[in-house]
Amino acid sequence: MQNNKISDKEYLIKLANTKMPFGKYKGQFLADIPEPYYVWFAKQGFPKGELGEMLQLMNEIKINGLEYLIKNIRKM
Repeated sequence: MQNNKISDKEYLIKLANTKMPFGKYKGQFLADIPEPYYVWFAKQGFPKGELGEMLQLMNEIKINGLEYLIKNIRKM
């Protein structure tokens, strides 16, 4: 996990406003997707590329109970 992304303001704004492009939660903001979905991805493997990185970071954020920070960014 690239911890430097969690301190990158522009990246966090992008993360807060990104919606899931496929699957059961297609069209929902990443921060609004339930934690068990991220746990499943962690077991199965995250997708390659930027979306995979975002999903991994959201997994870490949710594990640590910090999703409210992402939701607050989205409200700005």
